This record gives sequence, structure tokens and C-alpha cells, in this order.
Amino acid sequence: MINLFEYQNKVPRPTTMEGLEAFLDRIWNNRERSDYFISGSGLAIEAQRFIQFIHKSDEIKSNKYVGVIHFGGRTINLLPKIFFDSERNYSKKEVAQIHYHILWWLSYCRKTKFPSYNSQLGNTSGDFFEVLIYQFSKYTRELLNSSVYRQYQEVSNELPYIKGRLDTNTYINENISTGRWHKLSCTYDAFVVDNKFNRIIKDVTKMLFNVTMVQENKKYLREILFMLDEVGDETSTAEQCMNIFFNPMLAEFEVVRDYCILFLSGSISYDYKNDMKLFAFLIPMEYLFEDFVFGFINKELPDLKAKSQRSDTYLDEERDFNLRPDLYIETPTNSLIADTKYKIVYSDESDPKKGIKQGDLYQMLAYAVRFNVDEIILFYPNTVSQDQENKTSLIIKDALADDKEISIKAFQLPIINRDLLNSPINERTHLRELFESTKQELKKKIEGILMPLVD
Repeated sequence: MINLFEYQNKVPRPTTMEGLEAFLDRIWNNRERSDYFISGSGLAIEAQRFIQFIHKSDEIKSNKYVGVIHFGGRTINLLPKIFFDSERNYSKKEVAQIHYHILWWLSYCRKTKFPSYNSQLGNTSGDFFEVLIYQFSKYTRELLNSSVYRQYQEVSNELPYIKGRLDTNTYINENISTGRWHKLSCTYDAFVVDNKFNRIIKDVTKMLFNVTMVQENKKYLREILFMLDEVGDETSTAEQCMNIFFNPMLAEFEVVRDYCILFLSGSISYDYKNDMKLFAFLIPMEYLFEDFVFGFINKELPDLKAKSQRSDTYLDEERDFNLRPDLYIETPTNSLIADTKYKIVYSDESDPKKGIKQGDLYQMLAYAVRFNVDEIILFYPNTVSQDQENKTSLIIKDALADDKEISIKAFQLPIINRDLLNSPINERTHLRELFESTKQELKKKIEGILMPLVD
């Protein structure tokens, strides 16, 4: 197992991973399957941006993506930089606890959905991807055991009686002309198992069955495939899955659909030299952090009205430069802009800027002027190496608006449960229970930041 933290540590490239760079190039070139891979990825760039290959020293280093890569019988964990500690040698258990953090963040996201927040983690040795497979396979198997999804679908068959409508042209040309006048070519709606949604489930299940290394997961996935034996085989995409909707009586199938979206948008399998064990599940961490913060505020702080990436305002009058702040928050008495910055700040005590980039302040000033707000909030993540609470407050006076004051405040959000990193893994524990204290701490922190503005 190889652990790489975003932009932090480097490790020698294993000799058993010949062809890894070509594998990652293939993944990069297929990244249009996910909205995450499109955003800010530089579509004109053909070389992959998941891992840096330093050929001079024959080392590898992680970029901005987190997730897992299975290659050559080994696992590469791409981990968030906020967990990096150069003095620490992370054990398998500690890596598993980092993965649980990622799963918790995903539970609040909209772009990349992680539906079963209340499910047990399962006996998967803490492997990030195996936990996801366990959650999906266990839930889907239990659901299909009680009710396989059926859908009305137009079908054409030859019947001894009229059902639906008679296909006159087909009946004359293919039945009467060949002496099979007693067979009627009919088109009608049938309540069938072989429908688009079940074909998506089957496709995702087959993909996961080929890459999981946990026998319990294989057992559940095999049972799903058995229950969907009558369903046809078809390659699916995340976009197709997003276009499937259910009436409220079938809401439980939305969970399965969201899992399929998650796997199809973040996962890429590659049949490299006929080895289906090559697999990657990768998410850009900066977008995950942004999505998590919005989802958390939207779910846990209902008194605040938050809009994600409001895009109806432009920097210039010609409307060529669109402004898209991460969060536009409306309170009963005020409006403010909040922007998420997935960066490590306050790490150098001698830095008067506290690690806050000047370009970020320029961006926030443009937001304040064009959205006509005087309160700007910058949200940064905390890190495992920082114990104290850090914040920065700046006042900028707009000389063109009679010295109107614009307040820019930067805060670190407590999104890490430090106690969890040193705790044993309990497979019967729910994700909700692991992070209940962290949720309350984060909620209190955000309330302390935003609620004074309400008053």
C-alpha cells in the first residue's frame, strides 16, 4: 500500500507498476465522464494530472485528486493534504480513518453523492473504495430481495390476440404474406424488469464485481447479478443515470441511482493487458470541499438561505467575465458572500499574510463590489497539525464609494475528527456516529461565524 498526500510527500516508483503512467493517461483522457474532471482541469491538456512522475529521481507524487488506484496488485491511496504530517508514519488503520472522513464529506455533497449516511461501514479493512462497494451492494441486494424495479416500456411481440395496437404494416408484410395470419404483430406497454435503470444497476454491479477484492462484497454483488439475470447487458454513463427519476412511492430506488451516479462519475476501469484489476476512483479535493461546505450549511443550518455558485452577475458591463462565488448567503437582515478555499493556511507563524493568497483577496473584493455586499467570508479547512483556532479579519475601504468598509474574514473549519485517527475500527459503527461530535463542532463554528451577522 502506497500513501500519497496531495502535493506533499514523494515515494520511489515501485518497479511492479510498469505501465502506471500510461494507465493514468487513459483515465485522464476519459475524464469527461465526470463533471468534476471537466471543471478547471484544462481539457486541452492530454497528459494526466493525477500523479506526478519525477523521472529524474524515479519518484511519484500526488496532485489535487483524492481516492484510490488499484494497479499491479497494489493499492495507491491518494489522501487529502490536510492530514499530512511529515513526522508521522500512517498505519493501515489510520489511513482507513482518513477514508472515513472522505466518506463523511461525501455524505453532504450534491455533485458526488454518497447516499447511505446511516449504514454500517462493513468489514472491508477500511479500504475507501471497498467501503463504498459494501454500502452499495448490501443496500441494493436487500432492496432487490423485496422488490425488483419494474417499468412500463413499449414492446412489440407476435400474439394470438390483439393487445395494445395492431402493427398493420408488419402484420400484412410479415405475417399474412407468409401464411402466419393467426399471429398478430402488436405493440403495447408491458411492466418489464428489463428496463434502463436495471441495466444500469447490472452494468455497475459487473464493474464492481471485477475490481473488488473483498469476498463479502463479491457475494453481495453476485446475488445482485443473479436477481438481474433477465436484464440485458448495456454500457451505462453517469449522464444516463442522472436522467432517471422516480415517483415518491419508489424513493428507495433513488439511493441505488445515486450510488450508480457516484461510481459512474468517479470511477474508471481499464482493461490493460487483459487485467481488469486496474481501477481508479478519483475526486478533485477542492471541489469536494466546496460541495461539502455548501451541503452542510444547506442541511444543518436551515435558517440560512444559501445559493451555490450564483452566476447571474458579471464583472464587466459587456458581460464577458462571469462571477461565480461559491456561496451567496441571505439572512433575515443581511447578505454576504462566502468562498471556500481548499488551501493550507496559518502553517507559518512568521508569514504576516497567514498563508492567505493576495489573489484571493482581489477576487473577494470584486465579489463585494459587484454583488453589493460588505461582508465576505473565506472558509479554509483545518489540518491535523494545527490545534488552535485560527481566524483573520481585514477591513478594506472603497475609495470610490465614500470609503465604504468591506469586511473580509477568514476562518478555518473543523472538518477533521482528530480523536478518530487514534481510535480502533468498528465495522458495526455508522458513519453518522463516528462524526456526530465533529458535526456539532462544525455547526457551532459556522453558527458563530454567520449568526452574529443575523443579529
